[in-house]
Amino acid sequence: MRFAHVMAAGADEPRLVLVEENRAAFVGDLFDGAPESLQDLISRGDAGLAQVSEAAASDVVWHDLDGARYASAVMNPPIVLAVGLNYAAHSSELGLKADTAPTVFTLWPNSLTGHDAITAWPRRLSESVDYEAELGVIVGTAAKDVSAEDALDHVWGYTVVNDITARDIQFSEAQWSRCKSFDGFTPTGPFVVTADEVPDPQDLHIWAVVDGQTVQDASTGQMIRSVATLVSHLSSSATLLPGTLISTGSPGGAGYSRDPQIFLRDRSVVTVGIDGIGELRTNCRIDD
Repeated sequence: MRFAHVMAAGADEPRLVLVEENRAAFVGDLFDGAPESLQDLISRGDAGLAQVSEAAASDVVWHDLDGARYASAVMNPPIVLAVGLNYAAHSSELGLKADTAPTVFTLWPNSLTGHDAITAWPRRLSESVDYEAELGVIVGTAAKDVSAEDALDHVWGYTVVNDITARDIQFSEAQWSRCKSFDGFTPTGPFVVTADEVPDPQDLHIWAVVDGQTVQDASTGQMIRSVATLVSHLSSSATLLPGTLISTGSPGGAGYSRDPQIFLRDRSVVTVGIDGIGELRTNCRIDD
């Protein structure tokens, strides 16, 4: 199944929709007491998905998605965990060593935004803003000290993430949270697909296009640590709560490392995509 958060006409708050092809149904309208957000749906477990599936098989009002305004596919997660240096090509191009343990940091909630949104930042803070296509993993059931063999049983679904980064700040500070947590620096979506739609998260084509130029083109099979390994590792020290978003790292091709370098400019358009999940577009603006 496929879900998104969209803004209904005249509405102030995004609503959860079930997506089929290019049409959507508001989940809150499917039955009395239906979940109104992805977090609510996740908290209901398999029973919640079964209710939505059963209701969607009946007489449902569908809406065209053309021109829809999207919010972040993942809203109000307990935490957003990001993994750095999880592809050998990316760690090499940044001149950073992929250590024996994953590099983990958090992304601030204000950084979350949706598909086709505008992400703006002041030029005085950074002129070295970069893109990173990443697979996002959403935890479904609480995971504590789980094995890699059992880890995927705790995954509810997957989404697309663009991990936007102010490289000059990244290399001037000892931690990476601030450089990646400007307002709007973590677009997600447009969709979240349930785990059954992705039989093997290590067999997905992932790419990024900036202003019409393909700049990243890889496979999630090139991860140094698989999704299962990451979930197991992260759960060893802290319980991963339902709804937690894990951004699993970026393949090679970052703008910082290219010759000449490619940084996001005023009115740059970035599209990152993952086969079977979707394409996420970000519109960039730089404030003077």
